[in-house]
Amino acid sequence: MPREAGLIPGTLAMLVLRVLRGGPLHGYAIAQRIHQLSEDELAVEEGSLYPALQKVMIKGWVKAEWTISETNRKVRVYRITAAGIKQLDAEMAEYQRLSKATLAVLKMA
Repeated sequence: MPREAGLIPGTLAMLVLRVLRGGPLHGYAIAQRIHQLSEDELAVEEGSLYPALQKVMIKGWVKAEWTISETNRKVRVYRITAAGIKQLDAEMAEYQRLSKATLAVLKMA
């Protein structure tokens, strides 16, 4: 069953940046990509995704522009910036460090 509640605070922004590193996407496609890459374990709801996108845009990690989709709908496409790539690299390193430490404690217990 897909879940979102189990995400560590700040993780969604990192996942959004990671997905956008693969190329520009609109909001629904970002959510679908996260769901797909997590092997259907993570489901990102609109109520969480769009505030996270606003946050990363305000910080300058993502830029957005309006365009027309293949289905002839007006959509906002998000693209990671150079600052976003730098932030993503830092966040991934920190996440991996903390995950490794957490796993070490869990294996010990």
